[in-house]
Amino acid sequence: MFQQLKNKGVISRPADAQGNGAINIIGAGTVIEGEIKSNGDVRIDGTIRGSVTSKARVVIGNTGQVEGDVVCQNADISGAVKGKTTVAEMLFLKSQARINGDILTGKLVVEVGASFTGNCSMGPVIKDIKHVERNTEKLAEKTA
Repeated sequence: MFQQLKNKGVISRPADAQGNGAINIIGAGTVIEGEIKSNGDVRIDGTIRGSVTSKARVVIGNTGQVEGDVVCQNADISGAVKGKTTVAEMLFLKSQARINGDILTGKLVVEVGASFTGNCSMGPVIKDIKHVERNTEKLAEKTA
């Protein structure tokens, strides 16, 4: 079984003593209530009721559901997310992805069929979003 996963690229590197490089898999049918924090990759095929934070990649499979915020370096989403999605580098929404919440990302790729409801902010200056919102509010007040 593990050899098959390795050949598919699911298992790609061993973890060190701090858990860096670890691959965490939440299988279909599994329901976790609470917050998940990881230094390594996280693959979700089950249901998470709470936030998911990873310093690496988050993959949400076709059967995966997250009811909470997702914060990570890169993400591939095929399942459902109800909450804010913040991705520092690349967010890839596959054709079956369903996002209900705001998206903040450096780069965004959306396949035909994917859907999201919410605001999307992207580009290299994501950290300055709050400053942009404040400046926009001030401009609106001056023109009113």
